[in-house]
Amino acid sequence: MVDGVELARGILVLLRMVVFGLTLGITLISFQAYRKRPSERLQYAFLGFAFISMGVAVSSVITQLSAGEATEIVRVLFQFSETIPFIIGFSMLYVSLYR
Repeated sequence: MVDGVELARGILVLLRMVVFGLTLGITLISFQAYRKRPSERLQYAFLGFAFISMGVAVSSVITQLSAGEATEIVRVLFQFSETIPFIIGFSMLYVSLYR
């Protein structure tokens, strides 16, 4: 029988897959828009969504890796590597909207 913690973890994995699927969908749509009408703004938007998708993927993987017996410094380094794609992605979106 499945206990509450295992069920909650299963639901969390499912929800993370949904978020990743949505980010990939947005990335694909922005790429198609860029291919249809190439512009600098759409290029930055596509790159921004691509980095955000990468951040979501890295975040999911890192959560699984850091759940084990990692030292505190390793966890902090994992969190750094998970945050950087989000910073780049949102910066690219900012540039695409600002221009």
